[in-house]
Amino acid sequence: MKIVSIIPARGGSKGIPRKNIKMLGGKPLISYVINSSLASKYISETYVSTDDKEIAKISREFGAKIIKRPSNISTDNTSSEEVLLHFADNVDFAILILLQCTSPLTRSEDIDGALDLYFSSKFDSVLSVCKDSGGFLCGGFTWDENGKSFNFDYKERPRRQDMKKFYRENGAIYIVSKENLIKYKCRLCGKVGIYEMPKERSFEIDEPEDFEFLNKIFPLVHTQEFYYKNFSNLKLIIFDVDGVFTDGSVYLDKHGNELLRFSRLDGKGVELLLTAGYKIAIISTEASEAAKKRIEKLNITESHLGIKNKLDIYNKLKKKYKLSDSEICFCGDDISDLEVLKKVGFSCCPSNAQQSVKKVCHYVSAFKGGSGFIRDISNIVRRQT
Repeated sequence: MKIVSIIPARGGSKGIPRKNIKMLGGKPLISYVINSSLASKYISETYVSTDDKEIAKISREFGAKIIKRPSNISTDNTSSEEVLLHFADNVDFAILILLQCTSPLTRSEDIDGALDLYFSSKFDSVLSVCKDSGGFLCGGFTWDENGKSFNFDYKERPRRQDMKKFYRENGAIYIVSKENLIKYKCRLCGKVGIYEMPKERSFEIDEPEDFEFLNKIFPLVHTQEFYYKNFSNLKLIIFDVDGVFTDGSVYLDKHGNELLRFSRLDGKGVELLLTAGYKIAIISTEASEAAKKRIEKLNITESHLGIKNKLDIYNKLKKKYKLSDSEICFCGDDISDLEVLKKVGFSCCPSNAQQSVKKVCHYVSAFKGGSGFIRDISNIVRRQT
């Protein structure tokens, strides 16, 4: 039984121009749901349906396959069902999962949980929902423009805790068989199952203000909810120097001596990591005197400067301390760091890192190298926000 996912992503979005590849947390918006789909234990192929060459290129870089969408179903008025039916005509599959890149907090465990519900054989189709009461949604009482309530009598206003449970479609996940999709020409049919996702992961980007709001809270929400589970194993934190401890610039005095700018804030971050019991190491291709003196002042004894093959030193450190990849964090910013970044349990980079580095990193900080990046890593590894 072949299970595939489709992520619709046309190029002509109007509300937020180029929305699907707009940068969120240092990565294109579409990359998050692609990564979640690829991490699913059930999905064998992840497709992006698009009419746009740039979206197709970026999606391929993150591991998705592309189904080219014709212009006649790439308009403002095109329905999702038209896109799904076009996909069904051109791709072989048994079960289809529709995922939306406008729901970037969707996890692979949400996808697999929804599929488990579908596999229970109790439902013909499944969609994701969240509780529609309290918090952001102000108690769940809904009104029309004429002042009439849809769901309660204001003369006998019920307490929130006495209200019947109800749910909101959150737009993240839909599941249907190819047979039923073609038969009913709809993503939902027959007996519909609802898979409940937490409200904090049910954020859907529709308007510009949605994107701006999520962009502000994303470093906190995404890190806390998605990465903290990986932090409990960490024992060794490895840093590059140029572009990580510094902004990548080199200053020269009148005698031609190199000067580097370091952040005291970052220095405090290193101190806090050492105090918390983490091992700290440096692996850098550069070997300036300024860097040596700064590293000595920070009491980092495991320092490897002037290194061309960082992976070799990484493997030696792993063996020396008897650690697995999952127990190591590496922070880099350039192509020389890629091999190590791809191996470690937690890979990080500053906001001004190379795009090729951002693509492979688990976490892209909102801070630049030399300007609070290391303190940011120190805070989240120690779970201090």
